[in-house]
Amino acid sequence: MKKALLIVDVQNDFCPGGALGVKDGDSVVPVINSIIDKFDIVLASQDWHPADSVHFEKWPVHCVKNTFGAEIHPDINEEKIDQFLLKGTADKDDGYSAFEATNISLVEYLHEQHIQNLFICGLTTDYCVKATALDACREGFHTYVITDAIAAVNMNPGDDKRALQEMYQAGCILVESGEI
Repeated sequence: MKKALLIVDVQNDFCPGGALGVKDGDSVVPVINSIIDKFDIVLASQDWHPADSVHFEKWPVHCVKNTFGAEIHPDINEEKIDQFLLKGTADKDDGYSAFEATNISLVEYLHEQHIQNLFICGLTTDYCVKATALDACREGFHTYVITDAIAAVNMNPGDDKRALQEMYQAGCILVESGEI
């Protein structure tokens, strides 16, 4: 069975120093780099918001399309990425899940590539990783969340643990990178 790695939103604005920086967000990068060659297909989602997005009523302005903040973290080798998924591209679109990508149908792409096992990592555990993993389960993929390659916003203490529990209860398999 072919397997795909989906790197969720490891973008400059979500890493320390970014507009919506996650504490230790860049710590996922070495883990991702250590496993990236183990997959048949590698995908990366990116928040790609318009400057006037209503999303910014809830969140600080971040990942505005065509800005440095929206770029993939520079230490991830983009040459290894087969497909980029742009989400949150409309002014009234939050785009938490990579399955909401507007430049490609992720479900169709994964089926065309004969992917059944989808491994998810990136930022953030309690928002975009969770939304993507839940959608992957709903779409029938064997969904794995790589727990040492994710980091959480934790707006409320324990949001990360609650998100992991919700993903597990939905059918996601929680694994560490060394188990792949």
